[in-house]
Amino acid sequence: MSRTRASRSGVRRRQQSGALQRHAQRFRELKRGLEQLDYFCKGTVLQRMMKCGKAHCACASDPTKRHGPYFELTYKANGKTVNWKLSPQAAPLYQAASLQYRKVKTLLYRLEKLSHTILRHQAKLAESNHPD
Repeated sequence: MSRTRASRSGVRRRQQSGALQRHAQRFRELKRGLEQLDYFCKGTVLQRMMKCGKAHCACASDPTKRHGPYFELTYKANGKTVNWKLSPQAAPLYQAASLQYRKVKTLLYRLEKLSHTILRHQAKLAESNHPD
């Protein structure tokens, strides 16, 4: 093997190692983000104004006079939509929890992509250290 070829592979290995270290540092930073999460739940909090069903009530003819607001948590479970009635006091708690759930999903997606990148780099380094 020529000297230039050996030195190029050494440079390439150091570059891959540096990239691997940067990715690993980013992975550790994202993992620390998991520690900062609060309670979370899947779903969306909805505020609804409802008709009562009485023919002579003002809500039957005027949408601005509907009853409410009523709060619901809506989410999918086993392919079905689930609605939970919430009190006005509980609605902000569930709203915050649903935002936390979105953060969890985003964070896990980023961790997964970064994990794949790191594993590819580790595999390349392992292959270059043990050529067949």
